[in-house]
Amino acid sequence: MPLSNAVAYPVWANVLIFLAAGGVIWFSGLRLTRHLDSIATRTGLEQAFVGMLLLGGITSLPEVANTITAAHQGDPALAVNNLLGSAAINVLLLAVVDGFVGRAAVTSIVAKPSTMMMAALCMMVLILIAGVVTIGDVMIPGVGMGVGSLLIGCAAVFSFWLATGHDRRSAWSVEDDHAEQAEPDDPVPQRSLTRLWSIVAIDALLIFAAGYALSQVGDALAQQLGLTSAIVGFALIGTATSLPELVTIIAALKLGRPEMAFGQVLGTNFVNLALIPLGDAVYRGGPLVDTLGTFETVSALLGAGLIGVFMVGLLEHRDRTIWKMGVDSAVVIVLFAFGTTALAMI
Repeated sequence: MPLSNAVAYPVWANVLIFLAAGGVIWFSGLRLTRHLDSIATRTGLEQAFVGMLLLGGITSLPEVANTITAAHQGDPALAVNNLLGSAAINVLLLAVVDGFVGRAAVTSIVAKPSTMMMAALCMMVLILIAGVVTIGDVMIPGVGMGVGSLLIGCAAVFSFWLATGHDRRSAWSVEDDHAEQAEPDDPVPQRSLTRLWSIVAIDALLIFAAGYALSQVGDALAQQLGLTSAIVGFALIGTATSLPELVTIIAALKLGRPEMAFGQVLGTNFVNLALIPLGDAVYRGGPLVDTLGTFETVSALLGAGLIGVFMVGLLEHRDRTIWKMGVDSAVVIVLFAFGTTALAMI
């Protein structure tokens, strides 16, 4: 059953494939988080770094597959809105999980300044995307991509690099804070580092394959239901490819690793947004950004706004809750609801 032709399958078959792929991602994501946490504990890696680089990079694999496929098939709206939808939905998932895991507001237990740096940089990249879409792009002769998309990719990669070493460079510190906790025990002490890395690699491959299946089957389901590429990319495919993030956010917060959860969400966003020039290089038909419009501008600004709300919560660093979640998490959920309603009206 080639998934590239999933639109020819009956709806019930696509639904079953969708659910099976989701199950694979759920199992692999939970195991991946535990094993990366064990690697971090043994090697002394920072939780924010593990979340941003390792978890973020691995859980972005479905977006890589979907962006390349959609751009190659001549559907830039699907390729880009998958990335922008995932960026906003990842932040939403962090807010939702805040209501189910733990009793304190998630932003009140984050103690690393790198988390705030990641949030600020991610907002700036999303605002840059909105600006480039509004202004337009110009193709670079002989390169196969536009100036704007290349600028977006460079900004995302530079932001990723800048955030990774921020805790070592920063003069900020947190003293006498309840967020400072004793280091938990190794989740899987009986396995060697070599074995752990091997399992991580296997889980990464499973997540990539299942994520690709989700994106292809989700696209097919959307076509069968008569939805547009913009809505499909933002809502359906964005949600489908964000399933690995949901699983790893839950696992990270249950392990008491809020920095890992934030790092995973924002790290995934950096990786996803850096894929825009890749989609532009694959797409044949002029600068990819020039095919975008108001929908994508609002999508990017929505993602920036959601991160901005959490940025305020991180700076306030207070345990204010409502509906069993942080006030900032509740605001994120409400803002996302208004934002998606506005997108549906465009």
